[in-house]
Amino acid sequence: MPSLTNARPATDDAPTAAFKRRFLTKLTAVLVGGMFLDGYILGIIGTVIGVITIELSFTPLWEGLIVASSLLGILVGSPVGGWLGDKFGRKPLFMIDMGIFVLASVLQFFVQEPWQLFLVRLLMGVAVGVEYSVGWPLMSEFSPARLRGRLMGLTLIAFYVGFMFAFIVGYLLTTTTSMDWRIILGSSTIPAVILFFARFGLPESPRWLWSKGRRDEARAVAHKYMENGGDLDDVEHEHDRPQGRFSMLFSRQYWRATLFCSMFWLCAVTPYFAIATFAESVLEGYGLSQGLAGGVGLSAVATAGVVLTVVLIDRLGRRALTVPPQWLCFVLLLVIGLWAGAPGWVVLACFLAFSFFNAGYNTLTGVYPGEVFPTEIRGIGTGFATAVSRVGAGAGTFLLPWSMEAYGAQVTMLMAAGLTLVGAALSQWLAPETKGKSLTETAAGYSH
Repeated sequence: MPSLTNARPATDDAPTAAFKRRFLTKLTAVLVGGMFLDGYILGIIGTVIGVITIELSFTPLWEGLIVASSLLGILVGSPVGGWLGDKFGRKPLFMIDMGIFVLASVLQFFVQEPWQLFLVRLLMGVAVGVEYSVGWPLMSEFSPARLRGRLMGLTLIAFYVGFMFAFIVGYLLTTTTSMDWRIILGSSTIPAVILFFARFGLPESPRWLWSKGRRDEARAVAHKYMENGGDLDDVEHEHDRPQGRFSMLFSRQYWRATLFCSMFWLCAVTPYFAIATFAESVLEGYGLSQGLAGGVGLSAVATAGVVLTVVLIDRLGRRALTVPPQWLCFVLLLVIGLWAGAPGWVVLACFLAFSFFNAGYNTLTGVYPGEVFPTEIRGIGTGFATAVSRVGAGAGTFLLPWSMEAYGAQVTMLMAAGLTLVGAALSQWLAPETKGKSLTETAAGYSH
């Protein structure tokens, strides 16, 4: 069987390297745009929830349900979207997903009742979950091995930027105008429509095509869009395999990949979501009057941590940016929890350092699933890990206020330190080094 690099003779009509780079740029842009939209949608609701609560006469139950609606949608959308993406292909789900974003964004203009807003936000959460479980596998399957970590990490930067941009937009519109909250929420329609049309014309993943036995199509797509010869040849290492099933995540071959991706992600996001969401109250619990400023600082240094990780990931490797930072964050939270009389500047410095390094290794939660699961369960595996992580994020956000009141700040931080310790130990044991390796190599790492 001829290799993909030699499958077609060089002709004047052969795709140029410039054409292939433009394609990779476009693919990266629409994926980054999708994650920006995810962050925007999840962030914009926080700027108008107070006004909505008054106008729609929310009961405490409805307020809690609407705040949690996107999370519930992600819990459903990520594993189901991953399964559908593995079964029917990345391309159709990638388009359907953005279509759901457009529909849900438009529906926000017409909300009149609490149940309507709940359903719309639930639908948006489903779209966010599908974006995770389809977008990251598609990115990993087209990215050159030498750039894969950096390109996938860019999506995490986009999420942080989208979330902060939503806060800025919402704050400006609510404080300087009398604009209706429906229009503020519906502002997500603009990027959703742009991204929907930008996704037309994108090809199916050649690795997915090859795994389904559609080899001529796979060769044609790979030859047209993939630049690196090694990546082209690696597509041929895919095999015709039966449809991926959820049960495969817990098989003898892949249970370690499932355990690592899911629990590493949960242990990474749970403390961060809790601390970042309630930064002001957490810092005030330590007698810091500059709680709001500290909260803004946590978001700023978190973004810086992600940016630095993206710059270094394909140079230093995955483990160097995964394992040591977790041990450091464990120590930082332990210091906060054990040092009862610590000066305020020490506590604030520890929180800022935690935010920086935690956000850094959080970047790897968007890289590892696309690398360590094989093609037939890459979507399912990513979706399952996403769902587990959202359970952790929701639990941390829900339990932190209760823990702060019932046990105080120090005990709460010790609990967060314990969870970070679990993540550090798990990563020390299971985190693979995938830098520069083909997807065939990375996905085979746990199966031997």
